[in-house]
Amino acid sequence: MRSQDFEVYRVLLYKESGLVVTPEKAYLLESRLMPVAKKHMLASLDDLTDRLRSAPPANLLKDVVDAMTTNETMFFRDQRPFDRFRDLIMPHYQATQPGKKLKVWCAACSSGQEPYSLGMTFKENQHKFPGMSLEIYATDLSHDILEQAKRANYSQFEVQRGMPTMMLLKYFTQEGDRWILKDDIKNMVRFGEFNLLNSMATLGSFDIVFCRNVLIYFDRDTKADILGRIKKVLNPNGFLFLGGTETVLGVTDEFKALKGERGIYLPSESTLEFPT
Repeated sequence: MRSQDFEVYRVLLYKESGLVVTPEKAYLLESRLMPVAKKHMLASLDDLTDRLRSAPPANLLKDVVDAMTTNETMFFRDQRPFDRFRDLIMPHYQATQPGKKLKVWCAACSSGQEPYSLGMTFKENQHKFPGMSLEIYATDLSHDILEQAKRANYSQFEVQRGMPTMMLLKYFTQEGDRWILKDDIKNMVRFGEFNLLNSMATLGSFDIVFCRNVLIYFDRDTKADILGRIKKVLNPNGFLFLGGTETVLGVTDEFKALKGERGIYLPSESTLEFPT
């Protein structure tokens, strides 16, 4: 890819989504954007680039951003966050606010595996916490990936990655070579299109925010801005889950690590303490 063409995508993607694309990732542009070019009846990536230079239509711009910001996911990814939700978060709220409705935001939810994994984890353990309920709001930048998430219709490959066999048989129905999630889990999740660069003021407030494996794609200033705005929608003694390789250290002082836990953070003013 020509350097001047790469610059078109670098500027566009940063402006529209905050995504930082470096020259060594130029190959991703080529592999992900050729289908977009074909969809819009453009013969080559050069033609697509030229079209983006001159006031591109909104649908083309959206397809380019969607193609570059749709990231891989899987059921029960990294497993530990779901274990800590079960063993730490649910007992904490039952002890301090019995019968509470837990409000969770899954940011950048992709095709739905994370929020549905949370739903299954809750369902498996709900009997231990009388009266407790769960409401999940799952968002992503991509309209197309959200439509896929809402369908909750997965391939054999998708369900066999991280999904315990017992849960697959209990919570899914097989139709041919596809696996369809049952309504009792689907109904726990509400989906919405949302760009993390936008104001979060209309989202409401949450007890728990999952924003995992997302911040790695942003520069430091954008990370700090997003975390600062997440804090405003997180309840004062709420919990923030980040990816295993992500941290707030050196980025913001709005959050502090939960002692003894990897990837779980509290608002800096939180008074919560847990035995280690």
